[in-house]
Amino acid sequence: METKVTSHIIKGLILSIISIAFSIIVYVFNLYEMSSLSYVNYAIFLGGLIYGAILFSNENKNQVTFGNVFAHGFKTTAVVIVITVLYTVIAFKFLFPDMLEKVLEMSRKQMLKNPKMTDEMIDQAMTMTKKYFLPFAIGGTIIASGFLGLIGSLIGAAVAKKNTNPFENQA
Repeated sequence: METKVTSHIIKGLILSIISIAFSIIVYVFNLYEMSSLSYVNYAIFLGGLIYGAILFSNENKNQVTFGNVFAHGFKTTAVVIVITVLYTVIAFKFLFPDMLEKVLEMSRKQMLKNPKMTDEMIDQAMTMTKKYFLPFAIGGTIIASGFLGLIGSLIGAAVAKKNTNPFENQA
């Protein structure tokens, strides 16, 4: 009987749903000022990628190479990036339009702590942040998720069991 391999699309969808649910919980309970919670989300993402890589190897009876496992993990990352970017746009435009104002207020508080920043500088920064917030949020999501996906895929490919000899097919 042939074992069925779980698709990277399914794994990416599951990781995305977990990440989105986590971010909604953080928003609903006003926990977004606790920056340490973002590390929890990153840890869940990395753990999910590593587990997905190990699962991929096991489902293939460990007859995989480092490259196969890495590619599977990075494809999973690509799915997560696409879904997360879509969620980010939908969340800031439609679901939680007030979130932008909350982020701006948090940014203003951080800038006020800096004695070198004048009120004019803060106002100018707030204007720029408001104007370009969504592109920066999308770019940040792509870069952060891509980097974490790279790291998670590398770790997952390294720890997944492999029963193949990389020097076997060389003539």
